[in-house]
Formats: sequence, structure tokens, C-alpha cells
Amino acid sequence: MDQWRRRRAQGVKNDAHKVENLTAELSGTENVAGERPGSMRLLISFTALFLSLFLLQLGAGGLGPLDALSGLELGFSRAEIGLLGSAHFIGFFIGCWWAPRLMGAVGHSRAFAAFIASGVIGTLAHMLILDATAWAVMRILSGMCVAGCYTVIESWIQAKVTNETRGRANGVYRVVDIGGSLGANLMIGVLEPAAYVSYILLAMICCAALLPLVLTRVAQPAMPKAPRLRPMMAWQKSPLAAVGVVVSGLTTAAFRMVGPLYGVEVGLATDQIALFLSAFVLGGAISQYPAGWLADRYDRRWVLIWMSAAAILASMITVALSGAGTAAVFLSAGLFGFVTFPIYSVSGAHAHDYATHEERVELSAALVFLYAVGAIVSPYAVSELIEAFGPAAMFWFVSVAHVGLIIFGLARMRVRPSETKTSYVYSPRTSFTIGRLMRRGREEPPRPERTRDGG
Repeated sequence: MDQWRRRRAQGVKNDAHKVENLTAELSGTENVAGERPGSMRLLISFTALFLSLFLLQLGAGGLGPLDALSGLELGFSRAEIGLLGSAHFIGFFIGCWWAPRLMGAVGHSRAFAAFIASGVIGTLAHMLILDATAWAVMRILSGMCVAGCYTVIESWIQAKVTNETRGRANGVYRVVDIGGSLGANLMIGVLEPAAYVSYILLAMICCAALLPLVLTRVAQPAMPKAPRLRPMMAWQKSPLAAVGVVVSGLTTAAFRMVGPLYGVEVGLATDQIALFLSAFVLGGAISQYPAGWLADRYDRRWVLIWMSAAAILASMITVALSGAGTAAVFLSAGLFGFVTFPIYSVSGAHAHDYATHEERVELSAALVFLYAVGAIVSPYAVSELIEAFGPAAMFWFVSVAHVGLIIFGLARMRVRPSETKTSYVYSPRTSFTIGRLMRRGREEPPRPERTRDGG
């Protein structure tokens, strides 16, 4: 009898240990024995989140280019089309600010559902009211959807990963994010502008993004405190980095939101505009490794200055090749994305060189805020310039912004020397909470560096 009781007690203890291990795996924490859950199993548990992210990019990411082409079809002015892009980033800013607070009130899944609903409503309402001002209001809703959903997903991943799995999770996150962006741009080639079916299809894809996340068995994490929004913190830590992310917003938002208008002006067909936009994203994706290699080995201020010089050169090449055939236009778009896409990440890495561990999340939020400021201004300003001076004005606008960044960078190098570097980290401009997900990567020591004497 005593032996039977001992066996039974041992069985109960083993069962309890299995439950603890399973709980640790789902929550991303250590089990009783101090072991970490298998990284592959943990990443598999993120499949639902990554699938929701991909579908969100497909649905919401295709709305901007489709709106630009639909606006031309419906007779909107160039300025009105630019206003739609600016409205998107107004909604993006609202979503970044509101999402952490909504998650704290109702939880991750319900907050995600609420933001998806706002995006679907904004998308479906387009063909009910054919008015540019009304469309701008709808684009605010879709911008809120994008920022809010990204905040939910990034917060969920951050709460579940361990230090050992963070790098792999970030890598998969980048691939899914860029893959969804490429897919959204390629979809423009098959979506008819100003057609009910096109907007219905995008709305259906957005709705489908709900299913993986709300049906996952992985327990929702506790919501951490929302980061304080301190925009001046970026300027206090590094004025050059603050100006760099604003210029990044001016550059990338102009291309993403007004690029279709430029494509039409230089004679591209709808399916060619899809490839034109995709070439920009693909060039930006390819550039992340060489940009990180340079930023970890040389003075980041010089890297920013030379990247801005390359952006000016790429703008000139793009304008010069606009009439040289579609292949030349696609290659110039890829080159433009290659030299401009990493500027945000390099600027962010430079700002974090002057930040403490406790300041990183709030600094990341401040950088996203400044990016949004540039992104709000850029589409409307560029569309007005195209209306007045033609399609080349978009790249002259970008060139002027980068000339300003070069001048400011050279001036800052005379003020203070460079600091000890943090590691370069690819930084998506997706939410105020992205700093939590990327913070660990910045704490890792950078590769051995070679510096120039920049003062």
C-alpha cells in the first residue's frame, strides 16, 4: 500500500511538472527547473500572429496605392490625392497613441478586433461616398487600423519572447512584414481602380486577419504600462537623429502615397505601377544588411550624410531615367528604396547611442512620432508640387530635404564627438511600443568598428 501511494504521489508530481512546462512555453517565462521553452515551438506558437500580420499588410497596405489610382479615375485633383495620404498618417498617429490604452482597458484580442473593424468600415465606405474629403476621413480610420493592429501584435510578441528567441522572432517578423508589403503593392496590378469589387476584396482580407489571432489558443499577455510620449526626448538625445527620422518620413511617405501619381504621370500602366512600388520596397529590404554593416563599423553621422548624398543622386537618376523605358524606371525605384529606406534605422541607432536602457522604449516612441510628423506633411506637399511643376517635383522635394540633412549633419559633427555604439537594429515605423520588441537587440555589443574622425 505504501509503495502504491509513493508511485501515485510521484505521478502527480510529474503531471504538475508537465503543466508548469506547458505554461512556461505559452507565457514565454522560465519553468520551475529554470529551463527555457524550445525556441522553435515558441515561434510556431506565433504562427497565428504572423499570419494576422501578413493579412493585415495585404489588406490595409493595398489601400493607399488603390486610392491614388481611384482618385485619378474619379477626377480628384493632385492635391486631394495627396490629402488622402496625409490623412492616413494622421490616423496612424492616433492609433499609435490610443492602442496601448485600449489594450489596457479591453485586452489584446478585443482591441485588435476594434481596430480591424475601423479599417474595414473605412475601406467599404469608399464607394458609398465619392468625395475626396469623405475619403480622407475614411483614410484616418484605415490609418488607425494599421497602427493599432501593429501595436497589438508587437506587444503580444514582446510579452512572449525570451532573450534567446527574440532575435529569431524579430527576423521572422521582418520577413512577414516586408513580404506582406510586397504582396500589397503587387495586388495593385490586378485591382481595378474605383471599383466596388476592389475595395470589397481588400476589406475581406482585412476581416480574414481577425481569424488567426482571435482563434489562437495562446493566452493573452498582461498589458505593460503604455510608454510616455515625449517627442522632445529624441531631440535632446540626438538632434541629428531627430532630423533624420523626419526626413525619412518626408521621403518614404511621399513615395508610398504619391508614387502611383508619379507613375501615371510618367506613363506607367496600372500593373507597371505595382512593380514600380514593389521595386522600392524590395530595394529597401535588400539594403538593411549593408546599411547595418556600415552603421556598425563607421561613424553613424557620416553614414547618414553619405546615404543622404546617395538619396540625392538616386533622385536625379530616377528623374533622368523617367523616359528611358519601364525597366530603367523600375531599377531607379529599387535604387531609390535601397538608399532611403535604411535612413530611419540608422537615425534610430544613432539616437540610441546616447540613451540608457530605461530610456529606450520612450525614445523609440519619440522617433516614431517624429517620423509621423514628416509623413503627414509629405504627401499633401508633394502632390501640390506635382500639380504645379510636374512629376519630377517629387524627387526635387526629396533632394531638398536630404540637402538639409547633410548640412545639419555636418554642423552637428562640429558640436560633439560620437559615442559608444549600440548595435544596428532594423526599426519598423509601426507603433509607439516597437521599442520593447527591439530593445534587446540594441543591448548586444556591436561588431568591431572602424571610425572616422568626425569631431
